[in-house]
This record gives sequence, C-alpha cells and structure tokens, in this order.
Amino acid sequence: MTLQQLEYIVALDEHRHYVRASEHCFVSQPNLTMQVKKLEDEIGVRIFDRDKKPLQPTEIGKEVILRARQILRESKQLKEFVNHEKETMEGEFTLGIIPTLAPYLLPLFLPIFMKENPKVHLKIRELQTSQIISQLENGIIDIGLLVTPLNETAIREIPVFYEPFLLYLPANHRFLSEKFMLADELDPSEVLVLDEGHCFREQALAICKDAKHGSSIGFEYQSGSIEALKSLVKNGVGYTLVPELSVINESDSVHIRRFSQPEPVREVSLVVHNSYINASVVNRLKETIQKVIPNQFLEKQSVVEFKRD
Repeated sequence: MTLQQLEYIVALDEHRHYVRASEHCFVSQPNLTMQVKKLEDEIGVRIFDRDKKPLQPTEIGKEVILRARQILRESKQLKEFVNHEKETMEGEFTLGIIPTLAPYLLPLFLPIFMKENPKVHLKIRELQTSQIISQLENGIIDIGLLVTPLNETAIREIPVFYEPFLLYLPANHRFLSEKFMLADELDPSEVLVLDEGHCFREQALAICKDAKHGSSIGFEYQSGSIEALKSLVKNGVGYTLVPELSVINESDSVHIRRFSQPEPVREVSLVVHNSYINASVVNRLKETIQKVIPNQFLEKQSVVEFKRD
C-alpha cells in the first residue's frame, strides 16, 4: 500500500470517473486503474462498484476512503510541520470561503497576499458553512474563511474582523429620513433575505427578530446572491440587510443607512481543524486581511448570533 494509491482512490471518490481522476492526478488512466486494482487485491476488498454509473464506492469502500483521507491529511501535516520548522512560507493550501464573503473580500487581500508570498499556491473554493466544516474534518480543504462562532469541537476559530450589517433601502423610502436605524423599527414583511442554507440569512433574520421566513411581499424569490437582492431593492422591491464590504465601493450612500451603536456585526474568522499545525500561513492570511479592511472592522461590537441549519 502506498500514499500514491490512497491519493488515487480519493481522486476517484471525488470525480467518480477514471479519466477525470487520472487527469487530476497527472497520471495515465490505465496506470491509475491498475494501482487501484492492486490496492484492492492487497487489502482483499472491492473499494468501488464498477457496475454502477457513475462509479460508486462500496459500503466498505466508503470507510477505506475515509481512512485514506485521514492518512493523507496526516502525511500532509508532517510535510507542513517540516516546512513550518524551516520557517518558510511555501506550498499548496486549499481555502474554503463562504459566498457572502468571497466576491467582496478576495479582491481586497488576495493580490497582496500572492505578491508577498510568491511560493504559496492557494486553491480557493466557494462553499457554504456546512461544506467548509465537513471538508475541514475530512481533510479536503486546509483553511476556512467564514462567519463564527461555529461551536464545533473539532474546529479552531481565529477571529479576523467584525463586519457591520447595513440597511439597504430603495430610493425615497421612509427610513432614509432617519440618520441611524434601530432593529426594532424594521418591518419583517418587507425584508428580502437570502435562500435557506446561507448563514447570512440566519444573521439577517436574527436582527429582524419577528421574521420567521423572510419577506411576504407578494412573491417568493430564492437567491444566493446579495447583488440580486440589492438590484431588487434599487427597483423598489422591499429592502434588505447587507454586509458593509458589499457596498464599500459604491460611490454614494443614497441606499444605505447604518444601525445605531452598538452596530450589529458578524464575526469573520479563519478556521482550521484542531490537528492543523501550519500556523504561519494562517497568521499571514490574518495579517494581510487586517491590513486591507477598514480599521473600524477590527473593533468588536454587537456580534449577531445565529443558528446554523
């Protein structure tokens, strides 16, 4: 049994196709097939059911693949430990980031981070919170960037900043006459929220304490895009809550009202599995992000707690 063979069965599990798995592993398809068959012969079980389309792992194969992921993660951590001891910033790292952060935060810090750390290669995946937690636990990704607290015993949280929620209003809305808003003044029937499964939805509903299912203004719209909600608001359909980074580059504040102090904020953190040992890349990511965000984001105010589905 070799680490290479374990990498092949993990790739097959992810791609469920021999050709795509071999391309991912930069090896010929016949070679990958042969190595998987050799591993099955050695351990005496079938890892994959080749009669099913697409390819599926057997029941015992699922457990073998899970243990293979753990072994590969520990092997990778050993290499990272050596690099860490040499105090070098190099290697490939996979970063999972939630959709309500990715389009606004990545353009701010990523160009600077890559310029300052040329030997680091980041593989970035846009994932929902539950996916990030699962993939951290299974060793598929190395680092997550999301909203905390998670209350997951296997996950270590490193808070980075506290991003305020803002109210996004249509032109001529009555709330625009207010300098600052109180959460109790919001009408839950007018509030547009993201589709279920997005943690930002739960945070928005936590601010609108009487809202159970979001808007009831004559239609149902399932969206995972803050930009889509903002476009609806601009055209006079309800109003919504937005993270401040999503409007930081807008040229005017005609649609925006802040909440009274202390503003409700979401805690944004880097997260890793408890077994992760390469603190250097995490610390460098944190330092770079904190350099490019507004200074007031570094001050903790009223963090909105939410229940993750």
